[in-house]
Amino acid sequence: MNEAKGSCSCHLERACAGVGRPATVMCDPVVRYVHEDFLSSVKGITVRDQIELEQIIEQAYVNYRETSTSFRGVIDPTTLYRARTEYQSEFKRHWKEDRTGSVQWDMITIVEKGKRILQKHLEIFVTQGLCPNKCGLLYQRVMNCTSCQYRLFTCLSATPPLDCGENHLKADEGEEVVLDCFLPWHALVIGQTEYHYSWHPDEKNLSRDGEYEVLVVTEESKIVLNQLTTSEEGMYRCLLQDQRGTVLSRIYFKLEVNPLPSTTPRLIAMLPSLPSGYDATPRPHRSSFLIILILLTVLSITGSLVIIVYLRLTMKRQKEERDSRRGGEGEDGENIELVSETE
Repeated sequence: MNEAKGSCSCHLERACAGVGRPATVMCDPVVRYVHEDFLSSVKGITVRDQIELEQIIEQAYVNYRETSTSFRGVIDPTTLYRARTEYQSEFKRHWKEDRTGSVQWDMITIVEKGKRILQKHLEIFVTQGLCPNKCGLLYQRVMNCTSCQYRLFTCLSATPPLDCGENHLKADEGEEVVLDCFLPWHALVIGQTEYHYSWHPDEKNLSRDGEYEVLVVTEESKIVLNQLTTSEEGMYRCLLQDQRGTVLSRIYFKLEVNPLPSTTPRLIAMLPSLPSGYDATPRPHRSSFLIILILLTVLSITGSLVIIVYLRLTMKRQKEERDSRRGGEGEDGENIELVSETE
């Protein structure tokens, strides 16, 4: 217990140096609320214990500020949220499970753990989250750990600063190709952005700052070239610009269009021309007249036979009808005679 109090005294000797100065986690009021709620709810402590606990907490804020300063002095809202929620969870668990009997020593232990939590998240942010652009220019929105004010952090890649690579594309004539110059860090650009696509027909001896023909300006990162022709070959350029017209990234697409295979022309046989003065008007041959005459004779005979057969059938049908009528009249006479005899 004496050793714990001695450590506490040594810690408190440096407490007033940073009282009232903001720290990284202090930019999130939840952390201060956690400490204030604890101080107002803890029981069985004297006024001196209360003062010492407040000094320990203030010194912790100084340590947090120094830690954040060693990591560029900035943080993004996501990292701040992750550090705060982890510390808040550990703070509640600590006072339920890890108490030693000295409230001052327990407070020193948990705020030191909070420092390690902050350091862990800042290391991840600086190495992975801060300036994630490997190329181009990014103005990233971050929070100053000292003033708790947001500002734009300039992230400029190495030389050449704006070039983000060149893509080689191949397609067959008549097909389509998609040009997409979106990069993950584009989502961090503040404000409205536009993608400017342009084209140059020849990639040979072409300066990167040469004249390009403007194709389209769009908020979408990709465009589609349909029904490609060989005349659309060349170098395509995509510029990402912010709302102030500042170029943030530049990507090139070298397009090669394979022409369709040409069809082999069919050979057409050419007949020799007729000599001059030759009359090419077709004349009927004598045999043709004979054939036509025979055909007409056959057709006339056939037609006559058809007419004769038709007439015979008609006459036969009429005769049968007359005979049937005569038979009917004879039966009627016999019936009349039978009736007369009966009477």
